[in-house]
This record gives sequence, C-alpha cells and structure tokens, in this order.
Amino acid sequence: MEYLYCQNSNFEDFASGRVLHGAGGVPNFPVRLLLEIYGRARSWLQSTEPLGLWERDITIYDPCCGGGYGLAVLGFFKNKEIGRIYGSDIDENRINLAKKNAALLTEDGIRKRKDEIRQLYDKYGKKSHLEALDSCDRLRDMLVRDMSVELFRADCTGELPEILPDLIITDVPYGNLVEWDNGENVSLNEMAERLWAISHGKTVLAVCMDKRQRMSCHKWKRLERQTVGKRKFEILRKGDF
Repeated sequence: MEYLYCQNSNFEDFASGRVLHGAGGVPNFPVRLLLEIYGRARSWLQSTEPLGLWERDITIYDPCCGGGYGLAVLGFFKNKEIGRIYGSDIDENRINLAKKNAALLTEDGIRKRKDEIRQLYDKYGKKSHLEALDSCDRLRDMLVRDMSVELFRADCTGELPEILPDLIITDVPYGNLVEWDNGENVSLNEMAERLWAISHGKTVLAVCMDKRQRMSCHKWKRLERQTVGKRKFEILRKGDF
C-alpha cells in the first residue's frame, strides 16, 4: 500500500509503556498505519464540505478503543484538528486503562506522568526512564490544547449513545486475544448497524480488521479498501435509509 498521509518516521515516543500506558493482552495499533487511515478518512470527510468545515473541531469515536492507545496517538498528532474524542469498550479494565492514556492529552496529565517517571528514574536510574522523560517533553510540546475525551463502557453491538461523530476509526477484535465472532461476522455487521444509527449524514467510518473478516452492511457505502500485511481496512460513508 502506498502511504499518502504519513511518511515513515521514528515513533519511539509512542512505544507502549514508555509514556503511554500499556497492558498485557491489549494490542497497540501501528502508529504510521493509524495516521494514514485517519488521513484518508478525513480527506473523504473534507470532500463533503469544500469550504473547509472540517479543518478543526472534528469529533472522533472509537467503539472498540481497548486501552485507548490509538485515541491517545490521534490526540497528540491531530491536536489542532480534533475537538472531541469518544471511546468505548466492553471491558471495564480496558476503559480504566484508556482513561489513564486519555489523561496524558492534558498539560496536567503529562506533567503528572513525567513526575511518575522521574521518581522511577531516581529510584532505579535506568536509561529507559531517562529516555521516557525526554519523550514526555516532546509529547507535551505536541499539545496545543487540552483534549476533551469521554470514555465509557459499552457493547458496540448493542445500544450506543447518539454521539454524532464526524469520524469513526476502530480496529475490531480478531485473532486469539479476544472473543468476537463465530466465523459468520455477525458481531461486525451488528456493530456497523449500531454505528449507522448514532451517526450524522456525513459521518465517515474506517474499520481495520483481519483479512478473513467481512463486513456487509448496506447502510454504509464503501469508499475504499486496502490490504496491509495481515490486516485490511475499509473506509465507508453513511448512506441514507
């Protein structure tokens, strides 16, 4: 796949456990791929409003946010564009982890995280802690403003609040880490139905999944589909029904 919106770069500041919080069994989405998908989805959103309505104050939602790693990455890189972030997950423990990562998207939160890492460096004197302190400074410099983030526990195949997101970007469960589908993609299609119901007429949906998964929901119009290694992603726009 040709990358159009994110060149290859050093993303070590976003290594899980360095500044952003991680946990066992909680996969982290590749930073470059996430930013590329966001760029492509945003370009489709922008195409609906030639006067530039979507230059800033975009509302973004991830219905399978896990530990909030992807939302935190977008919050740092797209701080000037994204006005509100919503995230949900069925697992309460993952939501608690996501809240810790969301807190880093504020001046106070990144300061407290730096204090935590400094205490670890004072106690253990590890080079990795010293490098993490430098990462804290660089992440703080990326924050133009504190981000508005709301996280809640929800089953994305069930009832969801009417968020009216502009962009929905999510990496759905697959593989042996989670239980999701019985091979018939029922959960994936139910999620698509629920997301359609909480979206406005120009919402763009970007879903990353395993190549074997299939999403078929006629209420969403497919705009593009790309395969990247073992993953694929589809970008769709809400249809009128």
